[in-house]
Amino acid sequence: MAKHQNESDLLNTYFANGTEVEISSDEDGFRGAWYDGTVMRPIFKKQRKNNEDDEGGDSKIRVLVEYKTLMADKKGKKPLKETMSLVQLRPKPPPERRRKFKVSEEVDANYNDGWWEGVVMEVLSDGRYSVFFRGTRDQLEFEESQIRTHREWANGEWKPSFEEGGEDEEKLVSPETKLNNKAAEEFSVGSLVEVSSDEEGFEGAWFAATVVKLFDNGNYLIEYKNLRNNDDTEFLQEETDRLHVRPPPPDIGPFKSFKVLEEVDALHNDGWWVGVISKVLKGQRYKVYFKANNEELEFKHADIRLHLDWINGKWVRASQCRRRRDVKDRPRIKWGGLNLASALEIGGKLMTMVDEGLGE
Repeated sequence: MAKHQNESDLLNTYFANGTEVEISSDEDGFRGAWYDGTVMRPIFKKQRKNNEDDEGGDSKIRVLVEYKTLMADKKGKKPLKETMSLVQLRPKPPPERRRKFKVSEEVDANYNDGWWEGVVMEVLSDGRYSVFFRGTRDQLEFEESQIRTHREWANGEWKPSFEEGGEDEEKLVSPETKLNNKAAEEFSVGSLVEVSSDEEGFEGAWFAATVVKLFDNGNYLIEYKNLRNNDDTEFLQEETDRLHVRPPPPDIGPFKSFKVLEEVDALHNDGWWVGVISKVLKGQRYKVYFKANNEELEFKHADIRLHLDWINGKWVRASQCRRRRDVKDRPRIKWGGLNLASALEIGGKLMTMVDEGLGE
């Protein structure tokens, strides 16, 4: 019942009836977007616990929400209503100050009735920006008023925080761990990196590689450490852009165990695939749910690492249950949120954001 109580606390604190929220979805055509809406009422549902290896309670809370921009009818007069899990919701962000954005900065762009996560690729004239969307591979132009800073919701706080009184944003460091960052966004020949792909079947995975060559257009020729070419005669080489290359995550020390709803990377098919702990099994083994292909696999502890994100030259982590998930409702898992589920662990650690130079 402890888990149910935490969900109740979360509901009462952030999602009371009538509260304005942002809603996420993992349905085709809506992934990666946040939509304005209003909480109508909670829906309590009890489930039977039938697996002794499961960790956590046997009940959950869902919420009936009403969208402000999505309609249920063709005439556009009846707002769409849906039942969502708590991890698909987050509070509506407060208004932020108008500001200029920089190339490679992560932003949300107001497009197709929602806020979509993207990256600024070019600063244009007249206060316009060209924004690239990784999920669809589209690159579109937006006015400054249509863009906001990309933020994540973790432990009841927005990261990065909203500026107050002109003060600089504070960088929060976990008391247990300090991540040694290499904040360089450019990599030289011979650098060890991790590479991602938007090809179907490879979404959500990072593969170890080495930079072989730098191109004049800013792209890299990389050689994978574990992937072979079709003839299996040598390691695969491939050209990729800077949006799909990052440093290897820092070693932040061993974890004795992972918890249900914690976001992790699992070593599978020669790559690290982002997933969520869906079950804690005996013998330090876990079941991990993968959103991209709606699959659940079993892993040993040694093949799992804490998930980290490389954002604006910083490694970012949430200690608990990061990013858009509801494994208690698989296979119709909804991953539209960012970091909201971490609030389920009310006394959890702060998100860590570490700049170059911070360390022991």
